[in-house]
Amino acid sequence: MILVTLLWSMAGVVTRHLDSAPSFEVTFWRSGFNALALAVALTLIRGPGLWRGLVHAPGVMWISGLCWAVMFTAFMVAITLTTVANVLITLAVGPLVTALFARLFLRHRLPPTTWLAIAAASLGIAWMFRQEGEMGFSLVGTLVALAVPLAGAVNFTLLQHVGLDRRRLQAGAGKTGQDMLPAVLLGASLSALATLPLSWPFQASSHDLYLLSILGVFQLAIPCLLVVRLSRELPAPEISLLAQLEVVFGVTWAWLWAGEQLSANTLVGGTLVLGAMVVNELARIYRSRSARQELTG
Repeated sequence: MILVTLLWSMAGVVTRHLDSAPSFEVTFWRSGFNALALAVALTLIRGPGLWRGLVHAPGVMWISGLCWAVMFTAFMVAITLTTVANVLITLAVGPLVTALFARLFLRHRLPPTTWLAIAAASLGIAWMFRQEGEMGFSLVGTLVALAVPLAGAVNFTLLQHVGLDRRRLQAGAGKTGQDMLPAVLLGASLSALATLPLSWPFQASSHDLYLLSILGVFQLAIPCLLVVRLSRELPAPEISLLAQLEVVFGVTWAWLWAGEQLSANTLVGGTLVLGAMVVNELARIYRSRSARQELTG
């Protein structure tokens, strides 16, 4: 999982070394290379049945694919509008937004610590808005970045609902249920198709295409496949907690190799957001362990 976050975190610093590709063209090539890599990998994993399943994909698959498309597209557009630090810290509210959506749509009960974490994270984001023009901060870029955790929260809630149905089918009739992994391929394809008209005429140099192919394959396709496999080995709280290393890695790369300076507002707001997330996830792990000890004791 640490390797996954390391691969995810490379987007910002790599984007800063592009020559001439504008934001929508960056998104098009990154999503296109991602779709190509996923098409090859999933065909090898699932076989020709992958494509027959996509032709007859149910509505839930398309909704998940649309969420992936929003996440892929909004992230890269936001990176071109504001600093890497602002984007990554804004994305860090994702698990808390997901917890809120799970409460609203799946009727999951949220403990008081989660509500406090949501309030603290909201305060952290608000702190970043205090001086919009400071150190390259962009209100528009931050709002675009917010589309990523929102779409991710919808997607995770949907996937969790499908996962519950899948487990019921396995326990009952022995059926496997809906395979949602191809939704990532749909999302990458939708992102590339949506940004293609906005990318013309192409301005990317050969150097840009090389870097964007690295992002498509190593920053998106491979980590997505690894996370699916890791979800069988690590509990969700540990995955969520380890995923926050992306913020640490990403901001560090941008500072070391892209020359981005961190403003005081970004540092204070980011500390509030990450602190709220860490405390919330540690509290969840503690409650889970306490419940297991009570059952075994």
